[in-house]
Amino acid sequence: MNEVHATINVNEIQKLVDWLAVFGATTEGGVTRLLYSKEWVQAQQSLKKKMIDCGMQVYFDSVGNLFGRIEGSQEKDSVILTGSHIDTVVQGGKYDGAYGILASLLAVKRLVESNGQPKKTIEVVSLCEEEGSRFPLTYWGSKNMMGDYSLKTVEETTDKEGVSFIQAMEDAGFPISAYSSKKRSDIKHFLEIHIEQGAVLENNQLDIGLVSHIVGQKRFTISLNGQSNHAGTTPMTERKDAMVCAANAISKLTALAKTTSSSLRVTTGQIVVKPNVPNVIAGNVQFTLDIRHHESEVLEDYCHKAMQLVRTLAEKSGIQLSVEKWTDITPVGLDTALHELMRDKISSKGLKYTTMVSGAGHDAQVFGQHLPTTLLFVPSKNGISHSPLEYTSPEHLENGVLVLMDYLYRLAY
Repeated sequence: MNEVHATINVNEIQKLVDWLAVFGATTEGGVTRLLYSKEWVQAQQSLKKKMIDCGMQVYFDSVGNLFGRIEGSQEKDSVILTGSHIDTVVQGGKYDGAYGILASLLAVKRLVESNGQPKKTIEVVSLCEEEGSRFPLTYWGSKNMMGDYSLKTVEETTDKEGVSFIQAMEDAGFPISAYSSKKRSDIKHFLEIHIEQGAVLENNQLDIGLVSHIVGQKRFTISLNGQSNHAGTTPMTERKDAMVCAANAISKLTALAKTTSSSLRVTTGQIVVKPNVPNVIAGNVQFTLDIRHHESEVLEDYCHKAMQLVRTLAEKSGIQLSVEKWTDITPVGLDTALHELMRDKISSKGLKYTTMVSGAGHDAQVFGQHLPTTLLFVPSKNGISHSPLEYTSPEHLENGVLVLMDYLYRLAY
């Protein structure tokens, strides 16, 4: 067989998205489904039943990643993995992560119904965690599968209520006595479909994004320690004003970003000022710096220049400087060769596509450091995500399922 045959049903995927959103639904219209919470457990167990209904062999791994497996007829130990993450941010939307799981489930169900057993084994995965919303770490599900994390990673980790990571894991039904850190070596390709979480596709009236890279990310907290003093009696020439120094730094860092690369993203999202009083010179200011680009060279070059810039400003102002780097994620190139093979298939459906870079992190970024990985986007209305206003039309959801089917057919059949 050279073609995928399946009935198109635009409402089918939307009904699944609405169904899963019930687990964690809030009165404000959003979804809150945090790792190992009651809502998380309910969602995973309900997905398990849905996978069984689709004729899949179902199992959890030791951290709570859920798998629905269709055995291959010829290469049982060569697994094509597809899916996304089950957790949400607090008061998030119902598409982020969830759509990728449900689109994968539906795509595999239709493929088996119309084309029979695949040659290679396909597994649909509902990854246990990606967002870092309950505990201060991300990609717990995918990084365990790839051997990048272990129990040592979380042995001292707690949530805001003081509940330990390990206790939450045990309470959800995944005891550490059963934990395994063995890396999955049978996965030959990971395929993820996701809402864009931006407005590139919508603004250009496109249907599908073929992601070539996922940006690297570096995050810093920059602390400026000056001297707090009276606003009325301290001459301007004698001040060690941390607020002025921070304002100058943020302005110059933004200007530097604009001249470095049009693809560079630099953000100061948080500022903490002490004493934070209207008539007192700020003695201490902390601000964050989030830096993203898909090329390591550009990322490193900007960071080097940025630190030099801040250091020079602090020295001129007589202010002490300290810098903490707390995130350092490497850019990842994805499997663009598969995209090249599938362009004609996408066009034959009357769909418009573009190649693009993902400015947000995804589980594909983790898998992409270990094995061939493909990431697809469908449009997000107004580019909104991590919000109850997050929305993708049923037509675009269905388009994503149809394209995903072609990709899976190419990989597994």
